[in-house]
Amino acid sequence: MCVTGSSTVLPLQKVFFFFFFFSETEFSLLSPRLECNDSLTMAQVEKRGGLLRKSSASKKPLKEKVVLMYDEIFMTEDPSKCSPRFWEELFLMKVNLEYLEGKLESLDGEELMKIKDNINCLFQHCIQALGEEHPIRVVNALQTLCALIRGVHQKNKSTSGFDIINMLMGFDKAELCMKNLMESLDSLLCAEGSESLKSLCLKLLLCLVTVTDNISQNTILEYVMINSIFEAILQILSHPPSRREHGYDAVVLLALLVNYRKYESVNPYIVKLSIVDDEATLNGMGLVIAQALSEYNRQYKDKEEEHQSGFFSALTNMVGSMFIADAHEKISVQTNEAILLALYEAVHLNRNFITVLAQSHPEMGLVTTPVSPAPATPVTPLGTTPPSSDDEHRLHSGKLCLIILTCIAEPMRHRKKAADKNLPCRPLVCAVLDLMVEFIVTHMMKEFPMDLYIRCIQVVHKLLCYQKKCRVRLHYTWRELWSALINLLKFLMSNETVLLAKHNIFTLALMIVNLFNMFITYGDTFLPTPSSYDELYYEIIRMHQSFDNLYSMVLRLSTNAGQWKEAASKVTHALVNIRAIINHFNPKIESYAAVNHISQLSEEQVLEVVRANYDTLTLKLQDGLDQYERYSEQHKEAAFFKELVRSISTNVRRNLAFHTLSQEVLLKEFSTIS
Repeated sequence: MCVTGSSTVLPLQKVFFFFFFFSETEFSLLSPRLECNDSLTMAQVEKRGGLLRKSSASKKPLKEKVVLMYDEIFMTEDPSKCSPRFWEELFLMKVNLEYLEGKLESLDGEELMKIKDNINCLFQHCIQALGEEHPIRVVNALQTLCALIRGVHQKNKSTSGFDIINMLMGFDKAELCMKNLMESLDSLLCAEGSESLKSLCLKLLLCLVTVTDNISQNTILEYVMINSIFEAILQILSHPPSRREHGYDAVVLLALLVNYRKYESVNPYIVKLSIVDDEATLNGMGLVIAQALSEYNRQYKDKEEEHQSGFFSALTNMVGSMFIADAHEKISVQTNEAILLALYEAVHLNRNFITVLAQSHPEMGLVTTPVSPAPATPVTPLGTTPPSSDDEHRLHSGKLCLIILTCIAEPMRHRKKAADKNLPCRPLVCAVLDLMVEFIVTHMMKEFPMDLYIRCIQVVHKLLCYQKKCRVRLHYTWRELWSALINLLKFLMSNETVLLAKHNIFTLALMIVNLFNMFITYGDTFLPTPSSYDELYYEIIRMHQSFDNLYSMVLRLSTNAGQWKEAASKVTHALVNIRAIINHFNPKIESYAAVNHISQLSEEQVLEVVRANYDTLTLKLQDGLDQYERYSEQHKEAAFFKELVRSISTNVRRNLAFHTLSQEVLLKEFSTIS
């Protein structure tokens, strides 16, 4: 026993769907799952076996010294029994990740349990080495911990008969071990020292967090909750040099930690994130997310549309890339779900973060890719899902994005600005509305994303409710929204048979009609000018045939004893004011044309008739138009987020296995030991 000392379609114009679009080349040099097959080079086979190259054909290959020391650990006896300096020497040796992980994976549960004491001892000595002065020892200890965690993870199955905590550190020492480990990592992350060490600390933490697909079943995280590194993560995000180097990993790590047993117990990371009000920290997090979006936009631009600068504009280009009307036009994109999750948690939990979205960030152009450590080959960003043409996956990504927009829409910030779209300082609400309009007009397709359309209309409705409540007169090109909504109604009607076979289209139709009812009933309180209200009536009258057709369709179905009777009846009743407007003004417009001998009236002439006949129009007051159900993750979306976090955890672990954990770059910083 060891005793240690203490120590899509067209991309939407305005969207914030942040997906990296990296090279599909995989960096597989350090994969722990390499098999000795014909595709492997001799060097790879030798490295996996811990062999040095043969000096001649007649001599047997020699094993690296570190591999010989690993072999001693995999014996049942304490390796330091005959070599008192064993552990001190081990951490001076360059780690062979592949051999150590492969050796752990090759043993069955029973064989591994036989050497549990030595594994515990190695784990404890790794933690002790993190407090060493010599950085090479610290690097090797961190590397070894990564290999131990990943290797033992493969045995963490219900049939193996052991728990990962017991296997790594022993139940009796787990609390002290994890306390010392987390304190050491916290110190390394907060210190002024090597950026490479900080990077490796974050990689180790990500290894630790993702050892199970379902992070809520990862009992090791109980110790990470008790020994919080939240402040260390915030320090990285608030300090520009550290943020440039490690911001991405820090944000992904925080997003995962926030999701540990979030519905079952008090998660301290949720509590702390919800009360962060430091501007530098919030802006730092925003910059990391914005940089991820900008990188995606930069690469996506080569295939599709323009690239814009500024924070929210960087967040507003990508929705349409996930959906297309024709399957042959699909573009494979690598969705960065981890960054999407991070943005969601920030917006959902922290009411101060919403202000970051509305700000311009000139620093974005200064954020560069980390230069140390730098992989020799392109790597897949952590938490990304490989490019896929799978419609279901695209729908899930779109759903997450619209959930984020829903959270943004509820506490929406407004500022009075001019309506010119070319102005860089429009309120955030205008960008969101632009996005919703773009989504509406570009996703009318055979595989109709009904759930996403409902969420889209809900976002618009919540914005209008805020406008009405606060009497904020927003200068916006409302006609574009009205036109998009009417076109959507026309699409539903023209595809009635096909859509009704899969969806209740009347739920969506009712929501659209009620948006018009919101404008009709309360538009005079939030539309920018009286002429805007006149234009609303003009659009309804101009497109009266679409509303007449909708009324005919819902009347037909509401008078039949079919399954859609009740749903169609609701739409029939909701159309009462729209039909009143049409029936009131159309005869007067026709009379005006006849009296003045005009075959086709201009827009201004129609508006003149409208303004002259408001007084005789009778409308019914409709209740509940400005009411909506507030967003609730736990009650509505818990299953969705559990599956999403599981997917991200799996992808982070997989990408870490291919990520740059090799020592070559790290050791260049520490080429000598003083």
